[in-house]
Amino acid sequence: MLRKSNVVLWGVVLFVAWNALILLFLWTRPTPDMTSNLTYEVMKLAQDAEDELEHQKALLQQIREYSAVWSRQRKKQVTLPPPPPSLNPPSRERGEPSPAEPLIPVLVIACDRSTVRRCLDKLIQYRPSKERFPIVVSQDCGHQETAQVIASYGSEVVHIKQPNLNEIPVPPDHRKFQGYYKISRHYHWALGQVFRVLKYRAAIVVEDDLEVAPDFFEYFQATFPLLMEDKTLWCVSAWNDNGKEQMVDSKHPETLYRTDFFPGLGWLLLAELWDELEPKWPKAFWDDWMRHPDQRKERACIRPEISRTMTFGRKGVSHGQFFDQHLKFIKLNDRFVPFTELNLTYLIKESFERTFLEEVYGAPELRVEELQGNQRRALGAVRVQYSTREAFKAFAKALGAMDDLKAGVPRAGYRGVVTFLFRSRRVYLAPPRNWTGYDPSWS
Repeated sequence: MLRKSNVVLWGVVLFVAWNALILLFLWTRPTPDMTSNLTYEVMKLAQDAEDELEHQKALLQQIREYSAVWSRQRKKQVTLPPPPPSLNPPSRERGEPSPAEPLIPVLVIACDRSTVRRCLDKLIQYRPSKERFPIVVSQDCGHQETAQVIASYGSEVVHIKQPNLNEIPVPPDHRKFQGYYKISRHYHWALGQVFRVLKYRAAIVVEDDLEVAPDFFEYFQATFPLLMEDKTLWCVSAWNDNGKEQMVDSKHPETLYRTDFFPGLGWLLLAELWDELEPKWPKAFWDDWMRHPDQRKERACIRPEISRTMTFGRKGVSHGQFFDQHLKFIKLNDRFVPFTELNLTYLIKESFERTFLEEVYGAPELRVEELQGNQRRALGAVRVQYSTREAFKAFAKALGAMDDLKAGVPRAGYRGVVTFLFRSRRVYLAPPRNWTGYDPSWS
């Protein structure tokens, strides 16, 4: 019913906008030599609005079709589906979730952004099942306006509130980082609620400034069994750090990779990982802490070619600098990919490394200058080799990729290789074939 209402709402908006434009046209009564240009602009605006409406209708239709498939699959299950979300869901001892029909809550980390509505609207619009994908909104900060927005969703979400709003004692030179300490405290409490109190076996973590793609839930449902099976994986992320529109292959939104870099920004973890991390959770900068070798333990995450989340939150503890420079340019996938119908076993470590490394080191080597000069295009995919930290940073910057490293690991990198498009060519920015591992001193 909600999806139908959205389509009706789009129709009403289009109708009102169209009539407003007609009235504006009649009132202004342009001179004859201006009439043709104004008419053209009005018609173009109307056509653009009509195209966007048709696009939204197509996305909703795709989601309905796959929801029907999921419903038929559920009917074939011998066991009953899990009960609706509440503050007392089934205990973990009642058994493993079915990989085909997993119960995966979405944990939304919220604070003082009343724009959390944008995040929640898309999550509710695109989720195929309220029962299988309950939404738990954990709010810090005690911001009343944000609390009212969350409460307005009623039973569509579970609203929990972080009780400790006290200031956190920090070293004198960290006073400007107080916000990062509060975020880490909130994550610790919220993940504890999901895994200790609510006793879920897995969770997708998003922040209140993320908008999700139409196939966000489909993506995580399909990759969940891989996370369960392959112990060399420790998360699935919806984010590509090098996911700017000109750097991704829009013709293949189904493409997925392994990455040694923890991306965050919409990520799935298992309760077993929280068992490991909870006792040593950091006081601040939790995401960089996750990227340290002591936590990563040579495990990888799955990440997409095209991001399944995008951030609209310029306001935050980083004061919008990173957002303006990079985050706002990340492309959000707009094509529904039926991941649950695809064979994703190529992402298992042995299979992926064999195929991926063959592609990387089978590609001809080019210099950055040749790429920038658009030379030797007939070669197709190419490799740019680096051997030092300085070379990596210089080449990445020249080609438009993220050039920072965390514990020696480049963003979106796997075994030191970062792949992206440069002027529509597949590029592998790679270390020598005899690469032996990351050097934390490169950070």
